[in-house]
Amino acid sequence: MDYVTVVLVSASALRLAVPLIFAAMAGLYVEKAGVIDIGLEGKMLFGAFAAGVCAAYFGTGIAGIVGAMAAGIVLAMAQAVTSIHMRGNQLVIGIAINFIASGLTAFLGIAWYQRGGQTPQLGADQRYGPIQLPGVETIGEFPIIGPIYSQLLSNQTIFGYAAFLLVIVTAVVLYRTRFGLRVQACGDNPEAADTAGISVYATRYMAFVINGALCGVGGAYLALVQGGAFYKDMTAGQGFMALAAVIFGNWRPGRVLVACLLFAFADSLQGRLQGAVIGGFEVPTQLIQALPFILTLLLLAGIVGRAEGPKEAGRPYVKGER
Repeated sequence: MDYVTVVLVSASALRLAVPLIFAAMAGLYVEKAGVIDIGLEGKMLFGAFAAGVCAAYFGTGIAGIVGAMAAGIVLAMAQAVTSIHMRGNQLVIGIAINFIASGLTAFLGIAWYQRGGQTPQLGADQRYGPIQLPGVETIGEFPIIGPIYSQLLSNQTIFGYAAFLLVIVTAVVLYRTRFGLRVQACGDNPEAADTAGISVYATRYMAFVINGALCGVGGAYLALVQGGAFYKDMTAGQGFMALAAVIFGNWRPGRVLVACLLFAFADSLQGRLQGAVIGGFEVPTQLIQALPFILTLLLLAGIVGRAEGPKEAGRPYVKGER
């Protein structure tokens, strides 16, 4: 590939990384608080559906974002109650969240719109388009720096800029604020946190509120930017890839961002490799489409046993029991 093609693939990867970043940061808060969350996929899907419905009904994209965040929080609260107070198996609950979201969005979509689960197509006023930074036409003519400025730095949506800002905010919150330190304490040693006067339950619930809101925004991006509407199961495994990014990034925001970009780059690359011929043989389309998921499995297989997550992740806390 030539230089311009590399820049274009990288720009596409940045756009594809946006929902992964939102979902991964969402998972990071909950996992840091000591709860395993494999329900990212379901909350993103429910958020995407709510975004498509609200944007179509109210006629504005901002309504879609608000609706997506609300839907994500509602589903996150259901997960929080069953995981924290009812002390259910967190893995099973996460799987249930994914199944509920997949079935409920399809059912409601068919019942309300009779389009096979799809919401109405959104117009330009209901979607979010790319933002052109100042001087794109002039700077874009320069060699080397021009394509980077016009394609990578510019031509991104408000979601894209917010996603990278979110990583910085998450790092500051988790490592430089009282709330973030409490979240980590509840994930590593909830008994000590409780003894110090920190409410483990309240902290974990707050982490779930943030988790649901961010998953909703990630889903809203799929409906309001990429798809222009909600389609059945449109998340297509991105929630699971976000969780893989959290593990591969060793539960650190910066490393998680790198993992999201790596997975997105593989996804962008597979779009360019469609119909590629190597050694005189055409590479099967199915193999090319599976490239991001193959990379995810290989990377996770390489870090098994070395990733160090929160010590109490997956273990329900009962006040006064231990």
